[in-house]
Amino acid sequence: MRVCRLKVLACAAVLMSLAAPALAQRAVEGDLQQQMTPSEFKAAGLDKLSPAELAALNGWLQGKVAAVTADVREQTREQAREEGRQEVIGKNRGFWDFGSKEPIVSTLQGDFRGFGKGQRYILANQQEWEQSDDVSRSGFRKSNPAVSITPGLMGVWYMEIDGVNTRAKVRRVK
Repeated sequence: MRVCRLKVLACAAVLMSLAAPALAQRAVEGDLQQQMTPSEFKAAGLDKLSPAELAALNGWLQGKVAAVTADVREQTREQAREEGRQEVIGKNRGFWDFGSKEPIVSTLQGDFRGFGKGQRYILANQQEWEQSDDVSRSGFRKSNPAVSITPGLMGVWYMEIDGVNTRAKVRRVK
């Protein structure tokens, strides 16, 4: 539910940022004489310009608006690309190495009753991990404990449970 809301907000932000340049460009389409009231045109001193000077000013202004619009569009595209890249990295951490040594921090859903080979652990962030080594530790019962999964060498990941002095080698399965 939370991920869906984030996606909707991200899409809305991208659409609004794409619409803003179009609205700005639309606001200055045509020449200044059409965009301004006669009193605004006269107050700006534009009535003193020759038709050639007014055409040159209009051309310059349209060029500036087009350049700003293009810059805003490119910035928006780059921002959307980066947000998409970060989303892919976040969703797929644990399956592939993205070069980050930061641990995945979450909470374990349900009760933790100890480590055991082949045991599966579902995190609050919806990731599912399976223990791949023989580390065994029982006699624990913790509800929704904090968990930290840290990358090691050669694509190995280690899970640590808050308050448990043992870590287990795990692999992401979902």
